[in-house]
Amino acid sequence: MLHVMSNQGGFNRMTKISSSKSESAVRNSDDWRAATLSRIRTLIKQADPEVVEEPKWIKPTNPEGVPTWYHGGIICTGEVYKTHVKVTFAKGASLKDPSHLFNSSLEGRLRRGIDFHEGETIDEKAFKALIREAVALNEM
Repeated sequence: MLHVMSNQGGFNRMTKISSSKSESAVRNSDDWRAATLSRIRTLIKQADPEVVEEPKWIKPTNPEGVPTWYHGGIICTGEVYKTHVKVTFAKGASLKDPSHLFNSSLEGRLRRGIDFHEGETIDEKAFKALIREAVALNEM
């Protein structure tokens, strides 16, 4: 089950929907990218059990939208591309990254990204630490 937050009339409203809808497009690809995004989703939920996931930026070319995780504000988004899976941290430039996971969007003043390529291993401990730090930053 997936918790979805929507903003209706200026009020945040949380709804539960099946996670299969938000993952269906990725599952249809049935490759390493689907497995990677699924693992990222699991790690985020392990790092912050109260996280809310909402599909954003839904459009005809991407009818399932972009998975976006919230807790006190946007934590990060997950996007699937042909060659990689990208996780973008909304306030990544303000996060400490002692394990040097950030490898994309390094020039920005706000965001930072992690591109995961086929065959790469996720440093799960460091990734979850980034998620927890992003949540703590949102709660400030």
